[in-house]
Amino acid sequence: MKNRKENYFTKWSMCLLVMFLSVSVYGQKKFSSEIPGKEVKELIYKIVDADTLKMELYFPDNVKKNKKYPTIVFYYGGGWNGGTVDQFRDQAGYFASRGMVTVLVDYRVKSRHDTTPYEAVKDAKSAIRYLKEHAKELHIDNTKMVASGGSAGGHLAAAVALLPSVNESTDNLSVNTKVSALVLYNAVVDNGPGPGGFQHERMGEAYLTISPIHNIEKGAPPTLFILGDKDHLIPVSVANDYKARMDAVGSRCEVLVYEGQGHGFFNKRVDTDKYYRITTRKVDKFLSSLGYIKGQPTL
Repeated sequence: MKNRKENYFTKWSMCLLVMFLSVSVYGQKKFSSEIPGKEVKELIYKIVDADTLKMELYFPDNVKKNKKYPTIVFYYGGGWNGGTVDQFRDQAGYFASRGMVTVLVDYRVKSRHDTTPYEAVKDAKSAIRYLKEHAKELHIDNTKMVASGGSAGGHLAAAVALLPSVNESTDNLSVNTKVSALVLYNAVVDNGPGPGGFQHERMGEAYLTISPIHNIEKGAPPTLFILGDKDHLIPVSVANDYKARMDAVGSRCEVLVYEGQGHGFFNKRVDTDKYYRITTRKVDKFLSSLGYIKGQPTL
């Protein structure tokens, strides 16, 4: 009887968490389903367990035939339970206008595929491998590839760069998934047992293999970490710890904390796009500092 009660409360707690994530990440947000004047290229990057996984790409205007362009890959948030590629469509449209190839990646989540975060990481890494293997035809510069995402999507972005051991067995594992920079929006980077660890119990005993902050090593890519100080899921202390570990291995890490802002504040809202514009300009300047784009922000 006791185990039944414990299982009941565990399942109920998970349901409440999914509901909370849906409200905090998507409530009052205004996601775009298209970018006016821009054509989208949809590609299948993976078929696994009868699931067909796709990505959507936007390109700079007037792409030159033999030219390769810096690329930014976006992963949406949703606690590995749900979400939509539309979350970062506005950012994708903007950075395509700034001369980058931009990519919106779909991946397996619990609500649609009954999967765990481990499958999500495998899909995120499969997407990077696909892009690298098809770089020539997609005009991608593999030496200037950025991974980005929000919340659980930020976890996936960090995962492709930092986690060596979680991979799809059918992938071409000779293709490295490391990227040259990370842009993390209130990202889940700590899955450990401590106070800042996110859903540690869901990760199980193998959490060290899937927790980005525990896998920061020399050579970790330059990172921009964006967070609100009222985020109820990701404490500012986690971002500061991430930066301290990056500093310790000699890697660049900038943490931007916005006063009074909660989880998902960087997306357009129904009533304002203020923080979308502020954070997108900051990302623009970060990428410009790396030499990936030129000139001043255009929004």
